[in-house]
Amino acid sequence: MIDEKQVGHVAKLARIDLTDAEVKKFSKQLSGVFEYMEILNEIDTSKVKGTSQVTGLSNVMEKDEIKKGQSTREELLATTELPVDSKQVRVLPAIE
Repeated sequence: MIDEKQVGHVAKLARIDLTDAEVKKFSKQLSGVFEYMEILNEIDTSKVKGTSQVTGLSNVMEKDEIKKGQSTREELLATTELPVDSKQVRVLPAIE
């Protein structure tokens, strides 16, 4: 299903150097994965409700509050060597 030429092409796009033996190995492995996926496609999932996660966990959001003994925003901003703009630290752009 996935031939060696396709594996080589994807490796080149990802800038991954593969030996001929690795290309052969990954071609077989990827073909096996796609063959298994074809088996799964035969299952009727039309009545299965879609989900994005199954653990039931959710993010916990708390209001930002300054507690006794903690520094104020202004005190913290005064400690930075970076420029401050609208009560926010302006970060330096990434160097490419």
